[in-house]
Amino acid sequence: MTNILLPDNEARRLGFYLAMEEYLAADVRDDLFFLWRTGPTVIFGRNQVLRDEVDVDFCDANGIDIVQRKSGGGCVYSDKGNLMTSYITPRTDVKTVFNDYLGGLCRALESLGFPAVASEHNDVLIGDRKVSGNAFYALPHASIVHGTMLHSVDFTAMQKSITPSVSKLAKHSVKSVRQRVVNLTEMAPELTMEKLIDGFTATFKTGERILTQKEIEEIIKIEKQYGRKL
Repeated sequence: MTNILLPDNEARRLGFYLAMEEYLAADVRDDLFFLWRTGPTVIFGRNQVLRDEVDVDFCDANGIDIVQRKSGGGCVYSDKGNLMTSYITPRTDVKTVFNDYLGGLCRALESLGFPAVASEHNDVLIGDRKVSGNAFYALPHASIVHGTMLHSVDFTAMQKSITPSVSKLAKHSVKSVRQRVVNLTEMAPELTMEKLIDGFTATFKTGERILTQKEIEEIIKIEKQYGRKL
């Protein structure tokens, strides 16, 4: 896969990276991926009702951004302790694409010493704890898959930001969002974010491409579509 890189280290909002996925998917011919991180943000799925899933007042009071994505799946909290992975491919078979992507995540974690497995819900587990959740966005000519990797996320902020219903938690036989998930650093305190990024890059990368400033400007135009929808 070709690793897509930005020409600078500028901090960007989460919506930029979703727009970047769309921009790359518009003319994708080979498998692409990129890794990214963002400030505290809640991202909810296209079929979700914001106030059913998110404590909007808490987010507003604590400077936590809120973005709705175009893919399905559940509500996610992300911050600098979360490594996001985006995968763009011209292939459109959902099952095959998802399986290949999840297999890559598991191989990357295995290379770092974690016995990772993919679940039927498109999560990645270590033991019975979730370290990654993933969602799919189908286009007529391409597929976009993106997901989280919990390195050192602020779980207190996550639990206060996301407010799933009791019935949803019961489906997973847990009492809280926090009970389901675990940071990689809880199991391997010596794992730095840099080592995690290096491990993922080594697993996925076969080449690289740096976006031009003109491409960045086009992505920023698409980014305007992403925002809060009450």
